[in-house]
Amino acid sequence: MSEVGRFGVFLPSYVWEGDGPERARGIKEFARTVEDLGFDSLFITDHLLVGKRFYSVNWLEPILSLAVAAGVTERVRLGTSILIMPLRNPVLLAKELATLQFLSDNRVVLGAGVGWNDAEYEAVGVHKSERGRRTDEMLDIMLPLLEGETVTYHGRYYSVDDVFIEPRTGQRPPVWVGGGSQLANPKSPDLPKFVDSVKARTLRADGWIPRPTCPPPDIRRDRDELWAFFRENGQDPSGLSVAHENFLHLVLTNDPAKAREEQHRAFLKVMSGERGPDYLESVYLFGTPDEIVASLQARVDAGVEQFILHTMTPDPKQLEDWTREIIPNVVFPPTAGPVRKPNRDTVAVVT
Repeated sequence: MSEVGRFGVFLPSYVWEGDGPERARGIKEFARTVEDLGFDSLFITDHLLVGKRFYSVNWLEPILSLAVAAGVTERVRLGTSILIMPLRNPVLLAKELATLQFLSDNRVVLGAGVGWNDAEYEAVGVHKSERGRRTDEMLDIMLPLLEGETVTYHGRYYSVDDVFIEPRTGQRPPVWVGGGSQLANPKSPDLPKFVDSVKARTLRADGWIPRPTCPPPDIRRDRDELWAFFRENGQDPSGLSVAHENFLHLVLTNDPAKAREEQHRAFLKVMSGERGPDYLESVYLFGTPDEIVASLQARVDAGVEQFILHTMTPDPKQLEDWTREIIPNVVFPPTAGPVRKPNRDTVAVVT
């Protein structure tokens, strides 16, 4: 039997036309419910602009939204999955994260990634081809800043001299790197492979977040590749957190067709219909409660240690149903081994 503490929940930070103060109040209540039900964490996604290939909604700014969630909770971790790093300035982002870490009493997890939406890079004057190298330089600057060091750094994209930020916090936020392969499909935004530059980035991290569009067999392959990469570079992957995000709208029926009909309606309130129902069902969580448990279990068997799940509705009743019908039936292996100390050194891999 698993515990609710193996599961986190995404804050429903998507917004629809006409949303007003009642929705803002609802997001706060949602955060309180997540904590009251015993979930491990509240995460948030990051989209500067509407990604019309994949979503039919826009999303609230993540750091500000987590600050609001921090103010109405006391225990749950507060994470990003993933924060699109190259859209931001490293010193300013370090300051924001240090402030959130201070105000939340050390509950922040930085899920870091490079993004995929061309329009977002263009909107902030960044070329998509630079996204990996920019992210690595940002980590070069931010990790020591968040550990209370004074930083001088001169890279291709960022230069800082004698920079120190406050507040100094009790501990640096753990960094979980997002990335890996995804379902091979013409509608996928990136190549269906786990590139070495992302593996190298993960060498410096506390955790790894496989893509939500990565089916269980591919998660297992990616994990095996990543573990081999660690060992080839003289590092032990033991203790690296493996957290998988996915989307779930639970329908309490044993009729697979009825469950999917209602689930597709719920998904299309948040997601674009461009990818089609077959694609959605191939990567996200669909079907009866038993089918969803089996899908989650397949991901556990592939190496996932914890889940972060999106609801397709801001109604917290979904969370209560998850705790009764889904979570108790997903079985995790016992954890073992010490937490791995990540390597903060720069790893030179061209992206």
